[in-house]
Amino acid sequence: MLPILILFIPGMAWGFSDPGVMLPGGVIPSSATEVMFYTSLGIVFGATMCAVLLSFDGVSKDRASGVLEIKLSQPMPRSHQSIALVIGHWFAILIPIWILWSISFVIVNYRMGDWPSIVDALTSFISVALILLWYVLFSLIASSHAKEQGTSIAFGVGVWFLFTFLWALVTTMVAFASGVSIGEENDAKWISLEGTLDLFSPNGVFHHLLETRLNDVERGVSPILAWIVALVWSVLPWYWFNSRMKTIQP
Repeated sequence: MLPILILFIPGMAWGFSDPGVMLPGGVIPSSATEVMFYTSLGIVFGATMCAVLLSFDGVSKDRASGVLEIKLSQPMPRSHQSIALVIGHWFAILIPIWILWSISFVIVNYRMGDWPSIVDALTSFISVALILLWYVLFSLIASSHAKEQGTSIAFGVGVWFLFTFLWALVTTMVAFASGVSIGEENDAKWISLEGTLDLFSPNGVFHHLLETRLNDVERGVSPILAWIVALVWSVLPWYWFNSRMKTIQP
């Protein structure tokens, strides 16, 4: 997975920080914060998939081998075991991603001579950590319900595919049903609708968090609302997984 992550994160940072780069719509990144915002596509497409592949068998593998029965019989609350599972799988993907994200900052500075502010950098690191947590939780929830590893990975990849590729179709269908012009970047109704629907997608919330540090982006979602929704996306799946671990039968 490491070559894929290197290609998607530092590789994108190198490309987007090129002084001559021009993005669709004639957009030219003018600051390190903007470049890292576009580099976050590597997180959405690469890092989240790696998080799913890393944690899809977090419970089902132990369940199939009989190890789960031994773990659950230990004199340790199941809630503590679920926390250990989440943090263990989360940190396994988070640490290398944070290292590559830090390298991307260095690359951008080398190419542009600019550093994001401390608040911008901190926001990006927290946002990256949160989106990885969400996908790890999705995979662990699937793994705890699935009796076979194949079912678990199918569900995890399916959720990833839905939010990464198919959510644009959902947005388009809602816009069509609402009578809103589709894809009109200058239409305030389309921008507002797209921003609102993104709150129901982990990828969309991730981008909302990063957009809180961009001055020229306004999609009708306040920074406070974006962080509140991010908290909801963190608490509800964690509560679901914790509840499942309390009732699971090996």
